[in-house]
Amino acid sequence: MTGTSAPHILEGLGASPGVAVGRAVCLSIHHLEVYRIPIQPDDVEAEVVRLKDATQQTRKELNATRQRAHEQLGDGLAGIFEAQALLLEDASFLDRVERGIRDEKINAEWAVNKVSEEFLHRFESLESEHLRERGDDLRDVTRHLLRVLQGIAHHEISELGSNVIIVAHDLTPSEAVRLGRQQVIAFAIETGGPTSHTSIIARDLNIPLVTGLDGVTGLVTDDDPVVVDGTEGRVILHPSQAQLSDYRDRRKRQTEEERKLVETGPLPCVSRDGVAIELMANIDLPEELEDASRYGAAGLGLYRSEFLYIERAPELPSEDEHFATYRTLLDTMSPHPVLIRTFDLGGRKLAREVMATDEENPVLGLRGIRLTLARPHIFKIQLRALFRAGVGRNLWIMLPMVSARDEIRAFRAFADQVMEEMEEEGLEFSREFKLGIMIEVPSAAMIADVLAQEVDFFSIGTNDLIQYSLAVDRNNEHVSYLYRPLHPAILRMIRFVLDCARDNGVEVSMCGEMAGDQRYTALLLGMGLRRLSVSPRSIPDIKKQIRSSDIRELEEATERCLTMGSSAEVERCLDSYLARQAPSMKGKAG
Repeated sequence: MTGTSAPHILEGLGASPGVAVGRAVCLSIHHLEVYRIPIQPDDVEAEVVRLKDATQQTRKELNATRQRAHEQLGDGLAGIFEAQALLLEDASFLDRVERGIRDEKINAEWAVNKVSEEFLHRFESLESEHLRERGDDLRDVTRHLLRVLQGIAHHEISELGSNVIIVAHDLTPSEAVRLGRQQVIAFAIETGGPTSHTSIIARDLNIPLVTGLDGVTGLVTDDDPVVVDGTEGRVILHPSQAQLSDYRDRRKRQTEEERKLVETGPLPCVSRDGVAIELMANIDLPEELEDASRYGAAGLGLYRSEFLYIERAPELPSEDEHFATYRTLLDTMSPHPVLIRTFDLGGRKLAREVMATDEENPVLGLRGIRLTLARPHIFKIQLRALFRAGVGRNLWIMLPMVSARDEIRAFRAFADQVMEEMEEEGLEFSREFKLGIMIEVPSAAMIADVLAQEVDFFSIGTNDLIQYSLAVDRNNEHVSYLYRPLHPAILRMIRFVLDCARDNGVEVSMCGEMAGDQRYTALLLGMGLRRLSVSPRSIPDIKKQIRSSDIRELEEATERCLTMGSSAEVERCLDSYLARQAPSMKGKAG
């Protein structure tokens, strides 16, 4: 399997963990051959009909993919393909294509490609994470539509044998679903990031994925031996016999380690020196409750309720659908707390039904609590269901994107109004719940002492807090190197929030990705954080690290780290401490 070529190691970004050893299958999906072909005036109508027929066929195929995703991955990710099908209903896109055919007397393929490139250029120029994801959907739909117009069939990867590692310039969500449930064991692609839909699908399918491999498609041919290390973000082309043996051994060790980690579920989450830590789960879908319980989650630290919309888009979920979902979460995790975040739909491509407006920069626009207060007729449905589901249960309601005290007070007034209406209707509901906010906007972090007087709890959302504080889009390859969780400004904000929460008797947790990263566990515990919320599959590793830690030692090490003036200095300080600890505490902090 090693062939005659020397090993070639490529460093990229590990977007889905795990190790795979197999053979390359290269997908030429970056460009389709599209030519501009003039047509005669008498042929224009026939060309428009061909476009409409291809659009209808593409829509059918996308719906079939959505159904497979529903059966294999759950409703949340199936919503991605439903959203793509909706793009084929978008008059602003299809009308432009049809006008191009009629006005320029050109073939449908050229018109589709031209209009798509115009739209994609607009998305890319805004440099917005959410709009780029919408651009990815448009790119996927365009490819699909062009394939149908050109009569290019999808080939099943099962025709190519076993142990297949897909190597491609990029991989769209529909391609990931189609390939991921066949005999594909890993993906190695040039583009994409850890929060893309393709990365999410790979993680849900437990398929190793490395992205950011610039030029990999020009270095690989079909059947080349390949190792993909999604944990370290590394790909080895033409591995040596020693490398093959090493990575096969790693796979065996990973399998055994995973089995042992599952056994940590019933063990108490307590440090060596007796400090109890609450380790909770972040979930998007009720189907993830099984993993949360199996890995010993002490409740849900974040349920992203917007996935109720994403699952059912373009229809809005009913009050009873909300109620059934929330009751399932609360009953399954009882007696532990369940933190349900109210809708954070703004800035997402599936929010058209509630936005009723177009925004040039939706990430900084009408989203989170702002959208909740601006669309009360829709969000009243969610609150009614929450209050009904909370009867006799441990319900915590969390507001996203809060930036000022007035927003909390406005929400409380709105909630009181909803309760009054429910009382008049004679409905059974609960007034007993805890109200908290996400600390994910720098303004909220800086007035945490003020906000602590208004709520029962804080949850620190590091993903947006870091991005907004450092003015860095971590998925923008030009500036992603500046996305630094260990930046002193970020650490000082976190410390200030923790101090304000403690001084005001407010409970505090962290649900951002920083909480689920083992490299930062020591630092967070040393700063005083006692509740972490992570993905269910991260719980065993984080618990194992907590159980091997001495909190007093961590506090001393953290104080030294917090005196540093740059992220590089903090990293060196943290690495120096970790290097002196037990093997379970080791690992680079950067």
